[in-house]
Amino acid sequence: QVQVVESGGGLVPTGGSLRLSCTASGRTFSSYDMGWYRQVPGKEREFVAANMRSVGRTDYADSVKGRFTIFRDNAKNTAYLQMTSLKVEDTAIYYCNARAFGGDFWGQGTQVTVSS
Repeated sequence: QVQVVESGGGLVPTGGSLRLSCTASGRTFSSYDMGWYRQVPGKEREFVAANMRSVGRTDYADSVKGRFTIFRDNAKNTAYLQMTSLKVEDTAIYYCNARAFGGDFWGQGTQVTVSS
């Protein structure tokens, strides 16, 4: 079992920046695939970004390419999502996902609200 905890959400103006953090438990964090997803009430959860150590690749949703960056600090068991040039449509609950040991582990989510 992997415990996942997100933090860093908040209220920012359009064009602002925010960094989300995601800490996952376990001694083999460096081997985890880490991803960020987001969800708006009434809509399905959507993919935002992922750093996949299993295949050596980082992917982004088209809607955030060039604005968001996913990176990690394995020494701190933490993955980050740096968000810049935020738009109102980025408003959502952001969830961190850790894929490890054949399973998917989710955090509780952190709210990001971008004001116009």
